[in-house]
Amino acid sequence: MVANIFDYKGRRAHFIGIGGSSMSGLAGYLNSMGYAVTGSDRTKSHKTEHLEQQGVKVFIGHAAENVRGADVIVYSAAIGPENVERTEAARLGIPQIERCDLIGELMAGHEFAVGVSGTHGKTTTTSMLAQAFMQAGADPTIHIGGELDFIGGSTRAGGGDDFICEACEYNGSFLHFKPTVAIITNIDEDHLDYYKDLDDIEAAFARFAALLPESGWCVAWGDDPRARRVCENAACHHLTYGLGEGNMLRPANLSYDEQGRASFTAVMEGEALGDFHMNVSSEANMLDGLAVIAVCWIRGLDMGRVAQALASFIGAHRRFELTSVTDGVRCYTDYGHNPAEIKNALKIASLQPHGTLWSVWQPHTYSRTKALFDQFVETFDLADRLLITDIMGAREADPGDIRSEMLLPPLRARGVDAVVTPTFDDAEAYLRAHWHSGDVMISHGCGDIDLLNEQIALHGDTPTA
Repeated sequence: MVANIFDYKGRRAHFIGIGGSSMSGLAGYLNSMGYAVTGSDRTKSHKTEHLEQQGVKVFIGHAAENVRGADVIVYSAAIGPENVERTEAARLGIPQIERCDLIGELMAGHEFAVGVSGTHGKTTTTSMLAQAFMQAGADPTIHIGGELDFIGGSTRAGGGDDFICEACEYNGSFLHFKPTVAIITNIDEDHLDYYKDLDDIEAAFARFAALLPESGWCVAWGDDPRARRVCENAACHHLTYGLGEGNMLRPANLSYDEQGRASFTAVMEGEALGDFHMNVSSEANMLDGLAVIAVCWIRGLDMGRVAQALASFIGAHRRFELTSVTDGVRCYTDYGHNPAEIKNALKIASLQPHGTLWSVWQPHTYSRTKALFDQFVETFDLADRLLITDIMGAREADPGDIRSEMLLPPLRARGVDAVVTPTFDDAEAYLRAHWHSGDVMISHGCGDIDLLNEQIALHGDTPTA
């Protein structure tokens, strides 16, 4: 039985997998709207603790009794129908709603509903856009797949007609949304456990763009041929941004400082919109900034205030986030988990003053590691030293035909100084035995690799003799 969440306001909504980045934000949002929210997750985390501080009852571990007395169930795509709580809910006839359907229902009815999509850069662009809207005086409802200190987490309940959310393509989840504006940052290979190939991925983005009303807008990075094609074929207004001359919005007088932060004049079809100075490094972040400027221009926001927002934007958590300075080593973590994202993070890291640049990578899912194996081998050229942990299977069972050790021969043949450190304890021990003050370390992955950074920070500096 499929539910409509608005039919259950004031009643008990139970979230299965409540500790996830998106699920925890949605749970907090419904709790603030007057729902009696409960939830369960396999492990305790700072997200579950934060929800408990808001009065949400969180069960650690999945059990049938957790759902008894609930009026509606919310679950994520990672929670299959065989889950003990979903099974019990079905037996009891409790209506269920999948996370992406919930987001679609929350979006519906908003006059300016922005879905930020793309293989790379969704969380950063959504976060940037949220901050720009708020600093420009708008009052948007916001849902981000990460955490942004500017809004105090991942979700914000607004009072206006604006809705800004991250729109992930995995499992076709963004096809359940109700956008009036879509951003497509890029279209690249990923989630090949779900999509057949890159053409299949592009077709999904085309279906996403087809959700837009005729009066809506599709905004895309025009230097990506696939993103441009989807954008220009959409049956609505379209706007392309990028460096190429064929784009509608381009950066003029573009320059970068010594830390890779861009400054430019944003020019819309010959009209200067203003001067902008990014506070986060790299060309990729500059392009995300252009996407934000494009949507703010469509919305009619004050460009001076948008410029102030971009100049003060420091990034979302786990997006090139400095977690500690330990033993004189600056330790960063980044959520990037496919080749393009990791390369971008390493490029930013290489711009920081450093001795040895350490990269610690947790491969995420067996299918991605296999499908993009050759690309991963070509990803770590900027790293001086590479540590690879065991593959995090996440939603997948170990097929037995792919291991982290298999990456070592081709990486070393390419000249990358790579070793396998299976566990986080192994990685920390190796780092502490070999790094020196002035080095930079960055960990990569969308699994739980950030826990390595947490334990490094928790353990503090190595005592000196």
